[in-house]
Amino acid sequence: MRAETSTPPEQACPIAPVVDLVFSRWTTPILWALNEFGRQRFVELERCIGTITPKVLTQRLRQLERDGLVTRTYHAEVPPRVEYEISELGRSLAPLFATLADWSTENLPKVEKARSAYDSAS
Repeated sequence: MRAETSTPPEQACPIAPVVDLVFSRWTTPILWALNEFGRQRFVELERCIGTITPKVLTQRLRQLERDGLVTRTYHAEVPPRVEYEISELGRSLAPLFATLADWSTENLPKVEKARSAYDSAS
């Protein structure tokens, strides 16, 4: 009997780590908003995204800061002010976002049409 060797996901699909890093539930809207609108305070970012809770936004911003995709600037004033902006590393994802935006404009209607056809055949 031959023992199976498991291939690490990074080797089986080299983009899997990037997808995990960038395309989680809230990461993409946060990065897109910071790239599109520039430096923002927490409440501005929260309003821009809309349905995210403050707790989740805080968690995602911390993770993005840890990953080097977002920078956090603390201003020691009264009241204290914290601003977030996309880092150079995060900004390097802008062409990817632009390509995905173009793809969605061109192809999401086709996806919806395929879904409708599939659903009506079921």
